[in-house]
Amino acid sequence: MEIHGVHVSPDPDLITYWLAGAIDERGFGIRDDSWQVMDALERAGRPTWFRLGDRDLAMCLIRTELMRAGRRLTEAHAAVVAAMGVEAQVLPMCDEAVRTFVRARGDWRPFQEFMIVDGGEGPVEGVELRGLARARPTQEVLAVLAEAETIVIGPSNPVISIGPILALPGMSQAVAASAAPVVAVSPFVGGRAVKGPTEAFCEPARIALTAEGVARVYEGLIDGVVASEETAGIPALVMDTLMGDPGARRRLAESTLDFAARLPR
Repeated sequence: MEIHGVHVSPDPDLITYWLAGAIDERGFGIRDDSWQVMDALERAGRPTWFRLGDRDLAMCLIRTELMRAGRRLTEAHAAVVAAMGVEAQVLPMCDEAVRTFVRARGDWRPFQEFMIVDGGEGPVEGVELRGLARARPTQEVLAVLAEAETIVIGPSNPVISIGPILALPGMSQAVAASAAPVVAVSPFVGGRAVKGPTEAFCEPARIALTAEGVARVYEGLIDGVVASEETAGIPALVMDTLMGDPGARRRLAESTLDFAARLPR
C-alpha cells in the first residue's frame, strides 16, 4: 500500500523485523519505536489511522526511494533487509503491485482499511486480489523454490496471507515442481485460529478450522501437515504448535524440518 508518502509491504516487513529480533510485542512494527512523525501528522490534522513508528517509517523511506529510482520491489526490500542486519533473503512474491480488497456490508475496502478503520467488522462477503493477473513470481523466488531443501507453508491465514501467494500465476506450479518436500503448519488449535481474522475469512471460503481443512486447502501441493491434532489422508506430525516464546518457536521449526526430511516425495 501507499501511505504517508511511502510504499509499505506489511508482510515482508514483519518477516524482516522478526528475523532481526526487533519485532514489537504487538506482533507488528519495531520494538521500542518512537512516534514523533505520527504525532506531528496528528497535530496537523492529517489522517493517522495507519501508524508507522519513526524507525519503521525510515525503512519504508529506504524502499520507496529505491523504487522511485527504478529499482524492483525485490531489490528495494533487500535494502531494508540489509539495513535491519538480517542475513537471510526475504523475497516478495512478485515485483508488480497486487492489492487485497475485502467486501463487507456491500462495500469493497482495501484490506488495511477494512482491518484498521472498520475494525475487521464482517461478515466477509468476498476477497479480490487486484493486479494479480498481470503479476508473476520473480526469478529470485522461482530459483529458491527450485533449489529448496524444504518448503514450509507457515501457520498464517490461508485466505488472505498464503492464498494470494499461491494464487499468483505460476507460483503453485513452481511449488509443485520442486523436488523439496512441502509441509504446511496449521494455524488452528482446538478448532480455533490462534490470532488474527483467520476465522472470519475461512468461514465464507468454507475452510474447516481443522488440520484436515488446511490439508484440503493445500491439496496437491503439500506432502505433510504439522498440527495440534490428528488428520486423515496425509502424513501428519502432531505436536504443540503454539509459539508463545522463542523456545517454542525453535521447537516447532526444528520439528517441522525434521518431519519434512522424513517424508517421501
